[in-house]
Amino acid sequence: MSNIVAIVGRPNVGKSTLFNRLLERREAIVDSTAGVTRDRHYGKSDWNGVDFTVIDTGGYDVGTEDIFEEEIRKQVQLAIDEATSIIFMVNVEEGLTDTDHEIYNLLRKANKPLYLVVNKVDSAKEELPATEFYQLGIEKYYTLSSATGSGTGDLLDDVVNDFPTTDYKDPFEGLPKITIAGRPNVGKSTLTNALLDVERNIVTDIAGTTRDSIQTLYNKFGHEFVLVDTAGMRKKNKVSEDLEFYSVMRSIRSIEFSDVVIIMVDATLGWESQDMNIFGLAQKNRKGIVIVVNKWDLVEKDTNTTRDFEAAIKSKIGQFTDIPILFVSALTKQRILKAVEVAMEVYNDRAKKIKTSKLNEVMLPVFEALPPPAIKGKYVKIKYCVQLPTPSPQFVFFCNLPQYVKEPYKRFTENQLRKHFGFTGVPIEVYFRQK
Repeated sequence: MSNIVAIVGRPNVGKSTLFNRLLERREAIVDSTAGVTRDRHYGKSDWNGVDFTVIDTGGYDVGTEDIFEEEIRKQVQLAIDEATSIIFMVNVEEGLTDTDHEIYNLLRKANKPLYLVVNKVDSAKEELPATEFYQLGIEKYYTLSSATGSGTGDLLDDVVNDFPTTDYKDPFEGLPKITIAGRPNVGKSTLTNALLDVERNIVTDIAGTTRDSIQTLYNKFGHEFVLVDTAGMRKKNKVSEDLEFYSVMRSIRSIEFSDVVIIMVDATLGWESQDMNIFGLAQKNRKGIVIVVNKWDLVEKDTNTTRDFEAAIKSKIGQFTDIPILFVSALTKQRILKAVEVAMEVYNDRAKKIKTSKLNEVMLPVFEALPPPAIKGKYVKIKYCVQLPTPSPQFVFFCNLPQYVKEPYKRFTENQLRKHFGFTGVPIEVYFRQK
């Protein structure tokens, strides 16, 4: 089993800042506002050649007006149960609080290696006030600044030395990455929880509940992949808070690093302009695309409702219409497993490689029967074709006069590739080059 280090503490003590420092990149959103982190956030770190997993958790608190308080505490408890070591972070600026005592009592019951970290000790003058935390009675005591990194080396030396094993297996390595994207409150986290059969992510009726992009391993029914739940993406002109801006940027980055994007749409609202923007982003980055229409149980239906809804979407998304459209209810789990099956089919189509001999055998007769239109009395002759070794399907067709091949014939070529070889839900790039 890999070593897992959970970072636990009150809100706004610097857990996400330390998490980002351990990962050496800005993975978690950091803001002066308390309660930014809500769900568990995983990342990989290493120290002195030893790899381990780090979990960033939401701020553990009691008796506040935060409506997410109880759900965050559940997420923290899950992280504690999963961890092999625990970093208990406190804040020298606010001193020892009743909540710190309560968290310590919770951690003590876990009976796991525990490291008390007093954060925001930026200089020697904070060392004396930090000694207040000795009264907790935790043997392994460290002062550091997660913002500057001072003191983290001593902490990590001991954390790594206390690991029972140095074996590490990245559960996400080499697996397909499927990202669920969409506008706020369309049911992305609900779908994630329904697929995993656990309350992995916090779900409420409030738009913007999910802030970070949360990765989880899915391994059921013969399918194994990384499932990424993202924050809702609103139009730029409607994003006024820094927190939401960073959440949207994390969502965009998740799309850019995914293999397949499940674009989730609210059936009660229909396909809107922001859905089109998300679709365009996925298409531009050559990702596999599956459109999932959620909350289908709330729609009054007749014989043609599904057909008309699907036709309305395809009429708006332009020329790339060979995309699976599924109608589901994440709340009732209606057809959610079908969404997994289709997403994996799209992933396999995106990774599909056509042998050069087969490609020429099929496509050259098509070009002979229906060649590009002659321009100025000159005829285009396509002599050879090959698929490029790229992550998404890209094809090069060698001919004598590539400058005379216009956009309509490129679309014709793309349609013929889809007709003969599939590639459902996958953008195809077609190039004509000089032979």
